[in-house]
Amino acid sequence: MVESIENKILQITVRPSGAELVSVRNKKNDREYLWQGDPQFWARRAPVLFPIVGKANNNQIKAEGQVFDMPQHGLARNSLFSLTSKTENSLTYTLFSNEESLKNYPYQFKFDITYTLEENKVNVSYRIENTDDKKIWFSVGGHPAFNCPLLPGEKFADYYIEFEQEENAERHLLSEGLFNGKTETILDNSKELKLSEELFEKDAIVLKNLKSSKVYLKSKRSDYFLEFSFEGFPYFGIWTKGGGSPFICLEPWYGLADTKDFKGELNQKEGILSLEKGEVFESTFSFRLGDY
Repeated sequence: MVESIENKILQITVRPSGAELVSVRNKKNDREYLWQGDPQFWARRAPVLFPIVGKANNNQIKAEGQVFDMPQHGLARNSLFSLTSKTENSLTYTLFSNEESLKNYPYQFKFDITYTLEENKVNVSYRIENTDDKKIWFSVGGHPAFNCPLLPGEKFADYYIEFEQEENAERHLLSEGLFNGKTETILDNSKELKLSEELFEKDAIVLKNLKSSKVYLKSKRSDYFLEFSFEGFPYFGIWTKGGGSPFICLEPWYGLADTKDFKGELNQKEGILSLEKGEVFESTFSFRLGDY
């Protein structure tokens, strides 16, 4: 069953399948900000990525000397979480490793996802605990999609992403979901990335080593903006499906897809995280609505 919380400005709704955020509504103007998962373009809305981010070679990982099937972006987005806490301004969902997860990922864990409302801001917090008797390895990340364009009469190309600081940034290119070793300059001492369908003909824009820990989704034709904060996340993805898809994904990641020639174990992947027995990893990203 879906659960909702609200304050004077926002109402958010989460479903237990994948602990996925499915609605972010501005109560003052009755405007929905989150993409609503039209299967004509892309059926998901804000999937959680764990224990990998992106795609693994042959959709398999190697861990503890064995080979395991692993779907793109991992297991969490297709797993059923339990609602373990609900307060006036927060929802917490929990996934424990189980018989099914151990078939694809040989580690025991507890994964909590908490959504918190704070005036016109939504905080998304991850807490991963190693409940195994050995070190575990994992990646985690967010994949929320926002309606773009948001307002009637606007087009996708009316929008741009403004980075907090001027960036000299290269996008790391993908072929069939795997990094091919090629890069292209996408920001040259600039803050502004203009959106267009052509920009995503080579799949997602994947950025490393950004100076910015915030970006702003803005329109040239209105005062609307969305502030997206991802402090601490080492990688950042930007994606839309193409073919006229009216949404944009802003994706903070701890971890990356495989390169085409990667043949190593999970613990050798770029950006992989680890926890010793009993240790906990925590991180938070947030987004704030600018028109309310």
